[in-house]
Amino acid sequence: MDLLRDLVNGALQLVPTAVALAAMGIVLFLVHRLLERTRMAAEGGRFRNQLIMVGLTFVGGLVVILALPISDTLRGQLLSLIGILASAAIALSSTTVLGNALAGLMLRVMRNFRMGDFIRVGEHIGRVSERGLFHTEIQNEFRELITLPNLYVVTHPVTTIRSSGTLIWTTVSLGYDVPRTRVERLMLEAAEACGLEESFVHIEELGDHSVTYRVAGLLKDVKQLISSRSRLRECVLDALHRDGVEIVSPTFMNTRAFAPEDRFIPEPAEAEPEAEEPSPEDVVFDKAEEAESQEALQHEHDELSEEIQSLKERIKKSEDETEKKRLEKQRERLEAQRERLAGVIEAAKSGSEEAQS
Repeated sequence: MDLLRDLVNGALQLVPTAVALAAMGIVLFLVHRLLERTRMAAEGGRFRNQLIMVGLTFVGGLVVILALPISDTLRGQLLSLIGILASAAIALSSTTVLGNALAGLMLRVMRNFRMGDFIRVGEHIGRVSERGLFHTEIQNEFRELITLPNLYVVTHPVTTIRSSGTLIWTTVSLGYDVPRTRVERLMLEAAEACGLEESFVHIEELGDHSVTYRVAGLLKDVKQLISSRSRLRECVLDALHRDGVEIVSPTFMNTRAFAPEDRFIPEPAEAEPEAEEPSPEDVVFDKAEEAESQEALQHEHDELSEEIQSLKERIKKSEDETEKKRLEKQRERLEAQRERLAGVIEAAKSGSEEAQS
């Protein structure tokens, strides 16, 4: 009987701990399902959900320790041990998973790039397609997805191409027999034909046999960065050939057995109507484009929510019935618009997940 009584008492003492464990498991499961169901595929959604789950797990562990059937002294020692372990983990975070988490927090505070931005981190160049608590994903010009630990991003210089525009350029080496003013005029014409603004030409080097020129201009649509660089080289090549300027090695020019009036320039071909083709950037940066568009939709959704909340406050404060009815109609219209937008975001998120799978 005494043994049975001791077993029953021991089991009763473990009831609070079991209840705490069960409650923690249920809460974590429900919160996880809720976050996955309501998460919009915008910048910060995945990051926020990961932070919430980590925080809830830590709090749940503390609750379980407090519910253990142990003495206050032992409980205090366990809490002290957890504090020491947490301090040691933070101290060693530069080379651990916690280091990436802290780096992720630092990147959120700095806000030096957003979803869809072109960035250069070390030797990696591409558009940001995903940002998480532990990593940053970019999509390069070969359509490859590169996952960079946040600690790597923080410890390397990050170059961000501004969404308002960036400079693109190309260089060409020509002989000293070609007048500088002629070259500058032709290269500026090429930059204008390419659609660049505020273009300029610099002389980069006076070599032993040639002069190196660089033409640059402002590209406003940074999404077309790759194709615009190629287009600029095409325009420079066409402009120089059209005006009779050879782009050949001076050594070749000085040693060839041809008459001085001979020119090595391809014959102009008949201009053919250019068929509209999809831009390379549409194929290369598909995931980055989806992430950016979903972020824009989420931003619009948040703005509508703020406007609806503002209308509700105005309706409460208004004493004019006519004004209240007008505000109510406006609120209903905005809520319907927000519901449609939420459906579009959810459909875009589902399509993105299916494409990844």
